[in-house]
Amino acid sequence: MAGAGLRAAARRWLPCRGHGGPRASSSTPSCPGCGPPGPGAHCPSAPRSAPAPAPAGGAEVSAHLWARYQDMRRLVHDLLPPEVCSLLNPAAIYANNEISLRDVEVYGFDYDYTLAQYADALHPEIFTAARDILVEHYKYPEGIRKYDYDPSFAIRGLHYDIQKSLLMKIDAFHYVQLGTAYRGLQPVPDEEVIDLYGGTQHIPLYQMSGFYGKGPSIKQFMDIFSLPEMALLSCVVDHFLGHGLEFDQAHLYKDVTDAIRDVHVKGLMYQWIERDMEKYILRGDETFAVLSRLVAHGKQLFLITNSPFSFVDKGMRHMVGPDWRQLFDVVIVQADKPSFFTDRRKPFRKLDEKGSLHWDRITSLEKGKIYRQGNLYDFLRLTEWRGPRVLYFGDHLYSDLATYQDAESQQVLAAWLKERQELRCITKALFNAQFGSIFRTFHNPTYFSRRLVRFSDLYMASLSCLLNYRVDFTFYPRRTPLQHEAPLWMDQLCTGCMKTPFLGDMAHIR
Repeated sequence: MAGAGLRAAARRWLPCRGHGGPRASSSTPSCPGCGPPGPGAHCPSAPRSAPAPAPAGGAEVSAHLWARYQDMRRLVHDLLPPEVCSLLNPAAIYANNEISLRDVEVYGFDYDYTLAQYADALHPEIFTAARDILVEHYKYPEGIRKYDYDPSFAIRGLHYDIQKSLLMKIDAFHYVQLGTAYRGLQPVPDEEVIDLYGGTQHIPLYQMSGFYGKGPSIKQFMDIFSLPEMALLSCVVDHFLGHGLEFDQAHLYKDVTDAIRDVHVKGLMYQWIERDMEKYILRGDETFAVLSRLVAHGKQLFLITNSPFSFVDKGMRHMVGPDWRQLFDVVIVQADKPSFFTDRRKPFRKLDEKGSLHWDRITSLEKGKIYRQGNLYDFLRLTEWRGPRVLYFGDHLYSDLATYQDAESQQVLAAWLKERQELRCITKALFNAQFGSIFRTFHNPTYFSRRLVRFSDLYMASLSCLLNYRVDFTFYPRRTPLQHEAPLWMDQLCTGCMKTPFLGDMAHIR
């Protein structure tokens, strides 16, 4: 919504931190007592001296390479002490852009997974119901019922190549991260992935997702609701492949997505939540605290959701109380996002307390009233809310090494490559055994991460993170180095001089 005059704040991602602090440049030493970065740079405070420039040949070259390898290994371990895990603070808010809350006068919210945080117990229910719809209504094999939801299988932001039945993680430059491509529940060998894409890991732009993650042949799964959808899609493909059943990839994909859609359209999910709100809705008291605090400071609030009024009303009564509508200046339900942001043809309709539609023309959006559908253009025109004074919260975006010739050098290279692969496997498993981190491939940001930076100014684990900051707090994005600004190569860095940044930076946050 940034392009339409509303700042977007995306949420519900595991917080990740970038590095900051002073940056070395070509004209300044990289630490006190050091000369300019370069081969043989020396730091008096380092525990051991940096290696000397490489000697001319033979065994000496090999010894030099091994020494450089061991130095870099020690440096990496120094940079990643056990305390680094404490940097992942779920109570913090992370900035992609400079935002001063002092300037924000209007706060907007989505409902599902924003005001209403749902328990993970909802995902197996969605998976099971959609699985049974496939069997009972789409006549899929009974054997599919043997599959249960695996919460550890998929992560947000993955792409699915419909024609190849591949679920995979793609980086910000449209390259598939090898080792993260799955057909069904089985990993696809790297060689096969490269062969499938014409001898490269790169996927052409015309095949990639469009503005809303829907490309001609590749779909990106962006929101939290997509986790059971990815799991079911993989299970169905796994069953067909495991039993040697022929299928059309496009038909299978559409049937699964339609079954997931039916769970929402038929109101099954709404029924589960309404039946047991204590089980499925989390942090309701914190949502109430956030809204009350903003109103107490004179802020205006609005709600735009795709969910029906009866469902939203019951949930808000549970979290906030029967007078929840008095907190909001505008309430819009069944907005039909994302077309709400782009389609100017759909007018606002007023609803009464029973959910019946009124026929009168809408010339203003009144506090305490309920409106259905509409479009962003009319919303901005009727409210005159736009620009940096508006902050909107929602859960959905939208938006190697030189080759050395002698045998000893090859051994050093092989050792480094082996250890690099081991470290990659360990790091990947820390997040998700199949796909790794939501935010990174091995060394590049994921496609999801790039979209997050592109379409949101702030991101956080939950709306309650706002309670940890003053209402006039200013968020600044962390300055991250460009490739030419702070390269972490041994010939430009003093061993032992670099410290892990910001270890105590989050101490003020609970």
